[in-house]
Amino acid sequence: MMLVLGAMAQEARAANPNGELEALIGGIAAGSREDLAELYRRTRAAVYGLALSYLKNGAEAEDVAQDTFVKVWAAAPSYRPQGKPMAWLLTIARNLALGRLRTAARIQDLSEAQWSAFSIESDSLTADDRTVLAAALGRLSDEERHIVVLHAVCGLKHREIAQFLGLALPTVLSKYHRSLKKLKTILEGDDAQ
Repeated sequence: MMLVLGAMAQEARAANPNGELEALIGGIAAGSREDLAELYRRTRAAVYGLALSYLKNGAEAEDVAQDTFVKVWAAAPSYRPQGKPMAWLLTIARNLALGRLRTAARIQDLSEAQWSAFSIESDSLTADDRTVLAAALGRLSDEERHIVVLHAVCGLKHREIAQFLGLALPTVLSKYHRSLKKLKTILEGDDAQ
């Protein structure tokens, strides 16, 4: 399963080179609906995954994902290329998710069905793998899950995650490695809980 997480991180980084995403955002700023559709196609799983990790509700995460791309359409003209278009996109999604949490003032537990609805586009991940991975990720703390999802699914580097979550880089690194050890223990069935 750890190999699956590593493969997913490589796929996310390979599928979303910064130059191509910045070109798409530039096209969106010029009014290209085709570029918006392409950006959506390439990044929807990462945006939805991040929203789901915060909201723990599939329907609300879908709403935030849609709102993210609406906001991207409106904000694209003000985007300034800095080599981090995915971080910009995920910051929009995170801010919308946090706003929804503040407004709702409640957090629901994530059900198995909602996690299984989180589709990760990977040829190496079967439906059974998704179910097992979702159950294991559900046993991590919110912060641990955010760090793992941002790295393994969204393809962000640890220093980008640290900036994104407002944590120190050593904290992100240690929490990531502890989370992987915890996941390994859970997936191997040696969990003492």
